Amino acid sequence: MMKLILSLFVCCLVSSTLLMAQTADEKAVAAAVEKLRKAMIAADKTTLEGLAAEELSYGHSNGLVENRSEFVNQFLTKKTVFLDNLTFSNQTIRIVGNDAIVRHRLTSDTNNSNVPGKVDILILMVWQKQNGEWKLLARQAAKVPPKV
Repeated sequence: MMKLILSLFVCCLVSSTLLMAQTADEKAVAAAVEKLRKAMIAADKTTLEGLAAEELSYGHSNGLVENRSEFVNQFLTKKTVFLDNLTFSNQTIRIVGNDAIVRHRLTSDTNNSNVPGKVDILILMVWQKQNGEWKLLARQAAKVPPKV
């Protein structure tokens, strides 16, 4: 009986480890998301342009939708400024063919147009594998709903 219980425990442990393991694509998308986070803090034009697809549709929580050049320009002109505490939490990544669906919560202190503030929003991103690289194709922010 003890062997049976031990065998079941080992099977459950191995199964749960396999289910929780990230695929190579999930790891690559997670790395691209982290690279984007750092580029947003640094207002790194080269990295932002390199991660964004030409067809990027970038939606803000206030309804503003930008293309790739407008998205990059927000950081370069300091209209959007995230401080070093920019955090993406509760992140999930789901690979669907050549696309990846990423969801997380974004929190940060900001200094948009030299006005200090705080942001706490929910994010949906769609990344697409283009020529072997993951590119941000779409992003939509939403306000965190009030607790009911």
